[in-house]
Amino acid sequence: MNIPETDRSRAEAPAASWAITGGEVLRAVASGPEGLTEGESESRLARDGRNELPTPPEPSVFKRLLAHYADVLIYILIVAAVLKAIRGDWVDFTVIAVVIVATGLIGFIQEGRAASALAGLRKMQSLSAQVRRDGTWGVVDSATIVVGDVVRVRSGDRVPADVRLLTSGRLQVDESALTGESVAADKSDEIVAADAGIGDRTSMLFSGTIVTAGNGEGVVVATGRDTEIGRISVLVSEQDQMDTPLARQLAHLGKQLSILIGVLAVVMLLIGWFVHGLDVDELISAAIGFAVAAVPEGLPALVTITLALGVQQMAKRHAITRKMEAVETLGSTTTICSDKTGTLTQNEMTARTVVTAVSTYTVEGTGYDPVGRVVNSDGQTADLAVHPDLSDLVLAAGLTNDAHVEQTEDRWRVVGVPTEGALDVLAAKAGAATGAVTRVGAVPFESTHKFAATLDELPTGSTPDGVTRFVHVVGAPDRLLDRADTERSADGGTAPLNRAAWEERIDALSAKGLRVLAAATRPADGVDNIVLGDLDGGLTFLGIIGIVDPPRPEATAAIAEAHAAGIRVKMITGDHRGTATAIARELGIAPAEGEVLALTGADLQAMDDDELRRVVRDVDVYARTSPEHKLRIVRALQSHGEVVAMTGDGVNDAPSITLADVGVAMGIKGTEATKEAADIVLADDNFATIERAVEEGRRIYDNIRKSVVFLLPTNGAQALVIIAAVLAGIALPLSPVQILWINLVTALTLSLTLAREPAEPGIMRRMPRSATEQVLSSRAIAVVLTASVVIGVATFVVYLLERDRTGDYAVAQTSAVLMLALGQLAFLLNCRLLNGSAFTVRVLTGNRNLWISAGLLMALQIMFTYAPFMNDWFDSTPIGFHSWALTAGLAVGVFVVMEGAKAVIRRIGNRTPREQGALPAGNATHRA
Repeated sequence: MNIPETDRSRAEAPAASWAITGGEVLRAVASGPEGLTEGESESRLARDGRNELPTPPEPSVFKRLLAHYADVLIYILIVAAVLKAIRGDWVDFTVIAVVIVATGLIGFIQEGRAASALAGLRKMQSLSAQVRRDGTWGVVDSATIVVGDVVRVRSGDRVPADVRLLTSGRLQVDESALTGESVAADKSDEIVAADAGIGDRTSMLFSGTIVTAGNGEGVVVATGRDTEIGRISVLVSEQDQMDTPLARQLAHLGKQLSILIGVLAVVMLLIGWFVHGLDVDELISAAIGFAVAAVPEGLPALVTITLALGVQQMAKRHAITRKMEAVETLGSTTTICSDKTGTLTQNEMTARTVVTAVSTYTVEGTGYDPVGRVVNSDGQTADLAVHPDLSDLVLAAGLTNDAHVEQTEDRWRVVGVPTEGALDVLAAKAGAATGAVTRVGAVPFESTHKFAATLDELPTGSTPDGVTRFVHVVGAPDRLLDRADTERSADGGTAPLNRAAWEERIDALSAKGLRVLAAATRPADGVDNIVLGDLDGGLTFLGIIGIVDPPRPEATAAIAEAHAAGIRVKMITGDHRGTATAIARELGIAPAEGEVLALTGADLQAMDDDELRRVVRDVDVYARTSPEHKLRIVRALQSHGEVVAMTGDGVNDAPSITLADVGVAMGIKGTEATKEAADIVLADDNFATIERAVEEGRRIYDNIRKSVVFLLPTNGAQALVIIAAVLAGIALPLSPVQILWINLVTALTLSLTLAREPAEPGIMRRMPRSATEQVLSSRAIAVVLTASVVIGVATFVVYLLERDRTGDYAVAQTSAVLMLALGQLAFLLNCRLLNGSAFTVRVLTGNRNLWISAGLLMALQIMFTYAPFMNDWFDSTPIGFHSWALTAGLAVGVFVVMEGAKAVIRRIGNRTPREQGALPAGNATHRA
């Protein structure tokens, strides 16, 4: 078709292509039933671009590395290194520079490269498509499709772009990845309302969705970023990454420390200049020494390593962590927003209830695994020979579908339409002999009549030739009731149809969130074929089947655990309100009795942001939601200070997963887009894994807090020693490189003991900590300050005693470094039982890493003291037994004094209301 030159401006489809006829859409995009010409398609491709999602610019490796140095404490070290370089102290400069580089590299290497969520979205697009150009059908690269192309799809195809249907035949499309609805959507070319949601736009096919049955033709109305998937990709790219609670708290702590360091440095320099008359070189050396002493440069490495160890533990629990900070963030989660389909449910349609005029039967087992029984009201297996009403119904269900289930290496899967797969499994569980039946004819399912029928030849001994023919029909209950005159009776015969009773039964199943199908039959001896007109009446109604996407068995227990831990669980789904509410009741998200407050996408659309913020915490069920609705819900929760975890498996979940404080994707059934957007991927698709991950996150935070309390007194003691030396006007007891040495060896040996501490009893019975709570509470600060003074005094005393005893400056400094090491080892024991007394053998047991770390520390300290090359680098020197005995004795004194200080702090703290999470609860009884 030749397009007039005047029509060659961008041919855009109307905003609501689904609400006008196919002919009107063709005219709007300047196309026709024969499609475009090759020349016109090439012209539009050059003008509009390829049918691909735009690739976002990725930060360079250098930029990503620099991001790990964006810390005010690192800046202080950089200034110290620059000053050392200016003064020509190259050994000191090299040591400080190595510390700076190593600190950033640890985080860079551990975190790895975070892939973009848009890469996963691009993978959802089809690789090729059938397109009519110049009136001829051909296969082209889907990236070359343009608006106005006429395309054809059939069962198994992935839709290459957003398409307005022109014709369709029994067309069904799996849109669960886009809408969250577990049942395949019926499609036709009939117009729908302009305000219909995505899941109700039955005349549209959306890029990336999968055709499960039938075929159709349509005109492309959107490509690339203009498709629904493209729109979602834009939403993903627009979401700002939220800082984790831990990142915010550590940043706050770093600013506080930097201000304190700056103030004390100025005071120290003023005293040195005006009181002691120190020259500029001495003042600079003292300032650098103080800065290096006061900066906890081991803190970033400690936090990174603690998180990395948590990542390893999470992997053992089937949770793959893509961003380390997400592990800790899960520990502070207050709300989990979860998709329903495939996350809380199995995304495997299951027949749960069978109702005949005679009885109600329960179907055991879930999913596509054909293991389970069909039981009667007495709980006994329903024998088909004894229950002819059941036998006729399940036989009809098994014969009128074209799906079947098959076993793969790890699970059962359906080949065909999921709902038909559920009927196939039902027939297998009941023991229906479908294999002996021959299909003679069929009327396929169409959305216009909403049922499928087969003409089947069954073996029987009641006829001369040993066979008889029946028509079997399965479909929407109302359509079959319209065509039925009788119903199956208890004796296998027929009785007049009681339509009112059946409508009541159907309503009862629908109220439970079940999708209801009906089955009917009719004798057809002598009939060789059937057409739709043959099914207008004369059917015998056999009964109804209630089908559901069942909840995961483990999800109910996990939700109960989350509630006990003070975490709200909210279901956000694209499914219908009734189905969502019923599943929410079954899972324990909503109360089992009484009215459930549930909002739909239409309700959300009618609310402004302020109205949504007022109700968002009170609503636990959201239905028929779009990606934009999910984003608004997450934002509204975050506006209340909630720490939100968002879980899902569909591409429609990707934007909200990106926005949430921590995004969680299903690893098996999740789309690539969702997994790439997530912080954590569940390898087992098990919602219960989230609950275990929360427990791990809480353990990690407790251990980080203990480690910070343990680590800071090292810097505090060193800073006090430097200040004391300047105030006294004596030579510095510690050089900057010696300070860096002790900081790193204690952080990377002793601190790792606390990083591996096991979870405390009752950790999942505590309320989530406040997002505004700081790593150091007032009690923790009291412990840190006390330990800083105690260890600092002990170090200064050792320095003075050894200097006066030996007259050797190097011996005094080496002994002071040893005192810091042994003092920290003693304080480590205090920190293991931070809220209780450490005067117990339990402080030496329960964590074998204690002895490994202590041994490693002593080995490194011996090397520092006696290795010649270490003596050259760090100005250390060999020391004798006297120095070792003195420092060991004072280390014991540090332990005893700190236990007394802890007791006093506990006593004072018990007189005031306990701070939430001030120090880890339960340590007094925890078997370390």
